[in-house]
Amino acid sequence: MGKFKYGKRSDLLFDIMVYVTCVLVFLVVAYPLYFVVIASVSDSTLVSTGQVLLFPKGISLFGYQEIFSDSRIWTGYKNTIIYATLGTLISLTFTIPAAYVLSRYEFKARRFFMFFFVFTMFFNGGLIPTYLLMRDLNLVNTMWVFIFNPATVNIFNLIITRTFFEHTIPKEMHEAASIDGCNHFRFFLSIVLPLSKAVISVIGLYYLVFHWNNFFTGLIYVRDYSLQPLQIVLRDILISNQVFAEGAGSGGTAGGYAQRYADQIKYGVIIVSTLPVLIIYPFIQKYFEKGVMIGSVKG
Repeated sequence: MGKFKYGKRSDLLFDIMVYVTCVLVFLVVAYPLYFVVIASVSDSTLVSTGQVLLFPKGISLFGYQEIFSDSRIWTGYKNTIIYATLGTLISLTFTIPAAYVLSRYEFKARRFFMFFFVFTMFFNGGLIPTYLLMRDLNLVNTMWVFIFNPATVNIFNLIITRTFFEHTIPKEMHEAASIDGCNHFRFFLSIVLPLSKAVISVIGLYYLVFHWNNFFTGLIYVRDYSLQPLQIVLRDILISNQVFAEGAGSGGTAGGYAQRYADQIKYGVIIVSTLPVLIIYPFIQKYFEKGVMIGSVKG
């Protein structure tokens, strides 16, 4: 019997099991995404009857034509890009400095403030008091309600960032900078921020995804349709398409036509709403891999 590369048969078997498990997990995660893509260009009748499994059938781009021919889509895209960009920048502007202050041991009141921050993770004022607050601040039915609201600073993201500063930025570094006459503001801007690209990228991605997918704010606080984000627009298109497909069923050809392309529009909406985030992710993946290890046990 020849020698195995790993010295023991058990090591080789273990590695094979690991590779097989990884492949299976990848297929379980990747196939639903792949199915959404092929279903969005396939005949809805073939999709609903289970005939579309690996390759698209009855290829048609009618669903995408219907989605992108709606002028509301472009208005929603414009609004969502504005809300996501400004919202992410404002959230980072509040979260990063607050996390830095809370990470400084010389700040005596940090435990006191941290308690109230964490308290809001478990208890909140509820929808009605929040709506009254937004109304009293004159934010209802304006674009600013998407940017300045109780979710502007996510406490979970604040805790992650504070943990990063506590365990990654040595206190000796601040002591050395202080000897050279560097105050907290300059230390934060010149030293802490350049060393925090990983956590800023990760938290920025979290905020970006939140603002991009945020539809509840528009549903509750905005009545002007020209201010609605993409998610609300896609939701309305999906609902109107479903109602048409079901309601026109007894009308002969109209119902069949709608039913034939209903799934194309449904899956096309999913791709339209998620594609921009999927495009951005690869550019910050290297920082994301570092950032997800924040707070982990290091040996």
